[in-house]
Amino acid sequence: MNETGKPLRSDGEHARRRLLSAALVLFARHGYAKTSVRAIADAAQTNVASISYYFGDKQGLYRAIFDDPEFNPGFDPHGLDPTQLGLKEAISLLIRGLVEPLKSAEQVLLCMKLHFREMVEPTGMWEAEIENNIKPAHAFLVAALCRHFGLVEADDEIHRLALEISGMAIMLHVGHDVIRAVRPGLIASAQALDEYHERLLAYAMALVGYEQRRRDPGAADQPPLLP
Repeated sequence: MNETGKPLRSDGEHARRRLLSAALVLFARHGYAKTSVRAIADAAQTNVASISYYFGDKQGLYRAIFDDPEFNPGFDPHGLDPTQLGLKEAISLLIRGLVEPLKSAEQVLLCMKLHFREMVEPTGMWEAEIENNIKPAHAFLVAALCRHFGLVEADDEIHRLALEISGMAIMLHVGHDVIRAVRPGLIASAQALDEYHERLLAYAMALVGYEQRRRDPGAADQPPLLP
């Protein structure tokens, strides 16, 4: 089924993906308002009517990009219970969910450009992105941190810690061009990104260790948390 509720033809999924790919490129380059359905259809080598068939209209196509994890990758906490995971495992899952898509760097860069355009030229999808994806990921990490620190409810320091941990991985997306300019080898291969994931996990656990010692000064005499 597609966004209009109509069944897809046997070749429908392939045509639908072509439209999503073409639309991502054009929306990222020119923004929503300046991208026409004709330009998208031409880039996807299909007809304008196919956009109506698969997505309803241009807005439906734009929304589908944000809803599709292939075209808008990130960490999806749905189906995961942070209270049943160790903190290191929970943080590792979140970081990997943000690092792994970078192995298809071009797609991620287009997605970031689309997000930037949406912030500057809002259509309402950025607010939806925050509610549907960013807030759930943050809540997942906050719940894991609360369990680790034995808290019933998160305080400001827990929220700040969660934002800093996720921010380290998000920087790989936001600062991708900068990293490629100053030290491209850090993200140049799948192996390099896997190593970056391990380092970010170690840094995150160091931050957790600091917060633990800040909350319990007596913990300063204990061995630091190992990543």
